[in-house]
Amino acid sequence: SWCFQELAKLGLRDDVDLHVYEVPVEYQTVQSLIPALWKKHSPQLVVHVGVSGMATTVTLEKCGHNVGYKGLDNCRFCPGSQCCVEGGPECIDSIIDMDTVCRRVSALGLDVTVTISKDAGRY
Repeated sequence: SWCFQELAKLGLRDDVDLHVYEVPVEYQTVQSLIPALWKKHSPQLVVHVGVSGMATTVTLEKCGHNVGYKGLDNCRFCPGSQCCVEGGPECIDSIIDMDTVCRRVSALGLDVTVTISKDAGRY
């Protein structure tokens, strides 16, 4: 999370309001905090970043799923329904063209491998 703290200090451009939040890995906190942040800031773009010790690449997710959550969170809680948002859509697709983002980042020649996924983690 240190890189995002640094990004928050540096900012992006003068005409961009950047807000960086570290969100606990807790189902109930996420369910209340994320909608509150959307309401507070009315953002044009939100980037959710997850960190995995098993990851070997930067993975851009094309969609997020609402069901199949079986793992316990940091409070040792898991929704009984294994669903994040009751009555919510099964999948939410990103409106960002992740294939183009992947190609453009790869073309920069950085020492970073970027991949695309349609199967976001369920934790």
